[in-house]
Amino acid sequence: MHALCRDCLAAWDGAGRCPACGSRRTLAHAELTGLAIAHLDMDAFYASVEKRDDPSLADRPVIVGGGRRGVVSTACYIARIRGVRSAMPMFKALALCPEAVVVKPRMATYVEISREIRALMLELTPLVEPLSLDEAFLDLTGTERLHRAPPAHLLARLQSRIEAELGLTASIGLSHNKFLAKIASDLDKPRGFALIGRAETAAFLAPRPLSLIWGVGKAAVRALEAEGLRSFADLRSRDRKWLIRRFGSLGDRLWHLAQGADDRPVSPDRAIKSISHETTFAEDIADESALRWHLWSLAEQVSARAKARSLGGRTVTLKLKRADHRILTRRQALSAPSQMAERIYRIALPLLHRDMDQAPFRLIGIGLAGLVPEAACDPGDDFLDRSGARIVAAERTADRIRAKFGRDSIRFGRSIR
Repeated sequence: MHALCRDCLAAWDGAGRCPACGSRRTLAHAELTGLAIAHLDMDAFYASVEKRDDPSLADRPVIVGGGRRGVVSTACYIARIRGVRSAMPMFKALALCPEAVVVKPRMATYVEISREIRALMLELTPLVEPLSLDEAFLDLTGTERLHRAPPAHLLARLQSRIEAELGLTASIGLSHNKFLAKIASDLDKPRGFALIGRAETAAFLAPRPLSLIWGVGKAAVRALEAEGLRSFADLRSRDRKWLIRRFGSLGDRLWHLAQGADDRPVSPDRAIKSISHETTFAEDIADESALRWHLWSLAEQVSARAKARSLGGRTVTLKLKRADHRILTRRQALSAPSQMAERIYRIALPLLHRDMDQAPFRLIGIGLAGLVPEAACDPGDDFLDRSGARIVAAERTADRIRAKFGRDSIRFGRSIR
């Protein structure tokens, strides 16, 4: 049995308290030094950032999301104890936890912090596959010789650095494939570190519900349960050909996962199809100037996320939800890819203007699709006219200032209401 102290990073053979510092925060596992596929998941990321930046929120339930008609983006663990969950309508969340402090998302800030976290991961391995701003897979195969420590030690050190340098906590799952690493990262939250070894995979999975599988939704679970399939043990008892015949490609995937098999590589270049952001209003809005303000704010957030990922887009998408809940989607192709907030805003603005006769709106969203590497963006297309050139130059300057002094260090006049 190999053991590791998560506080002082001492390593020894055995189990129990750390012999060096006495800490109880230790890992002990027969395969501790032989597992290399990890999943890192930040703990209640958006809410944790808000608590870090405003210490008065430390012991209070915090919900990050829109107004009463919006949805929950993230809830802190205090609010989760009361039943609040991500994607829950805000009115339900506040009914469950009426004393919660509701904070509007600061996407530009979260993007900037996500970039810092990713930089720390890339110090360990180039094989980092982001899934979102707050989670990623890492493949540390072969890194032991470079860093003179096995993956588990490197990940414990990474966890400590995130906490010490960024004031945030993360949970880590370590296993022999992506499927199991992702499951493991959720076993001991927050500040967790869990392992699933090869030898224990079958026994670990057998009693677990199929809802544990990432991407298998409620409808699929109901279909599986209708066939008497409720656990991984049930799946393992069925013939592979029968599963494929009954559920198609999903059946084949389920059969492999039931065996604990997942041969998907950690892919740094996993394609992202689009970048978008939206906001739901507390009351329907028919005033075009107010909608323009929200449109600019969303354009800045989408632009920040695109720049953080070194991407540009070929198409701008505008999403509007009318008072009767009907959704309008409008798209406009760019003459050349761009990642600039000003360019995104200028393309979306006439799309909004054309649909003002259908106002009031309860939601507005903006997106960038047809994503390409930043190098493929044509800066010439952003210079629509002389004033546009000055604005774009100002945006680039603002980006540099924000990178050095933080997202709130400079704002455009259009952002002020």
